Amino acid sequence: MAERDRRTVRDLRRGNRARVLERVYFGGPASRQELGPATALSSGSISNVVSELVAEGVLEEAGVVDSDGGRPRTLLRVAPASGLLVGVDIGETRVRVELFDLSLTELGRAERPLDRHGYDVERVVAHVRAGVGRVLGDAGADTARLLGIGVGVPGLVEQDPAAGGAVVHGQTIGWDAVPFERLLREAVDIPDDVPLFIDNGAKTLGQAEMWFGGGRGASTAAVALIGSGVGASVVQSADPGGAARPQAVEWGHTTVRIRGRRCRCGAAGCLEAYVGAAALRERWQEAGAELPADAGDEAVLAALLAAAFPEDGSAPDARAAALLDETAEYLGAAVADLVNLFCPERVLLGGWAGLLLGPRLLPGVRRHAEAYALRHAASRTTIELGRLGPDAVTVGAATLPLSDFLGRGGSRRPPSAPRAPVPEGGIRSLWG
Repeated sequence: MAERDRRTVRDLRRGNRARVLERVYFGGPASRQELGPATALSSGSISNVVSELVAEGVLEEAGVVDSDGGRPRTLLRVAPASGLLVGVDIGETRVRVELFDLSLTELGRAERPLDRHGYDVERVVAHVRAGVGRVLGDAGADTARLLGIGVGVPGLVEQDPAAGGAVVHGQTIGWDAVPFERLLREAVDIPDDVPLFIDNGAKTLGQAEMWFGGGRGASTAAVALIGSGVGASVVQSADPGGAARPQAVEWGHTTVRIRGRRCRCGAAGCLEAYVGAAALRERWQEAGAELPADAGDEAVLAALLAAAFPEDGSAPDARAAALLDETAEYLGAAVADLVNLFCPERVLLGGWAGLLLGPRLLPGVRRHAEAYALRHAASRTTIELGRLGPDAVTVGAATLPLSDFLGRGGSRRPPSAPRAPVPEGGIRSLWG
């Protein structure tokens, strides 16, 4: 009973610290007097928590404000320099690694291209190792301040303690139950007490957009990641750490055309086989476009847009225009499925290809989504572009250790603490 009481007291204390930290982090600088009503904690609890966090360097003063007839009030904020975060995006053409402080200000970046060897596991692990070493070395970072490394991957992720942690199932990239966390832990030169957090890349994009981007303030949103492949995440709660029961749906591999084009997953008629950048490249070539063999997908999409929407006053290329019109309809119909299934307040189109195509395709996507979706559900949903740019997956990956740090009340994870399973709340994975 005594041990149970000690655990209860410790958990209560950690919960109080987490309330204060989350309010200050997401709500901006606040005084002790403001934190009481905002967290529903007593003035004594606020005083104790703030004193601890200030003494530990997690909170710091951020100026003073006048009060109504009383003494000036000191504002508190989360100290940006009190911790470091690393975000890793295992993308389609490169591995990107970024180092952030606690305010998610970028302190360093490294990119390693994925060449013809593609998603060879050993090569990807080597790229992550080199990238992490580069950003930490260039910044002269003290690894004692490193709170964790978050990694966004293309595939489904499950926790398997027998395999050393996170295991990645990436059918479209040839990864079958890859023990990715164990491989990274063996390869990356970081202290043993620095945790690794590995999750689906579309899911990390969704978390980033909900916390800091176009989903902020919404109770539900569907966030699409459109690159060479297609993915999405559905977020049922905008509150950091908010709980919701998850439901996995493979949006990029939902069927949009019976007996349609062959997808790289092996099935026919998948959404990804029509609106992904790699698929658009193939479809434009099939329509007669002559493309350099060494041209990357981004260059091809830029050329496709230029042909369909010439800026020199010349006539649009009819094949390019028709291809993009058809793509907008496929994407609009698939967005309508998300609207009908989840009734989100917002649908956000992100990913490098989504952001490149979005300004031109968005009117058509909205029109077709409205036509294919149920009227009531469509009337409650807005369709916009994501706001965090092409780096959003990396930022989202960094939110994985950030969320853990805030949830632990600003305490580092002890070396012996096991990784908790991926929580059921918050974000639903729909990786394509």
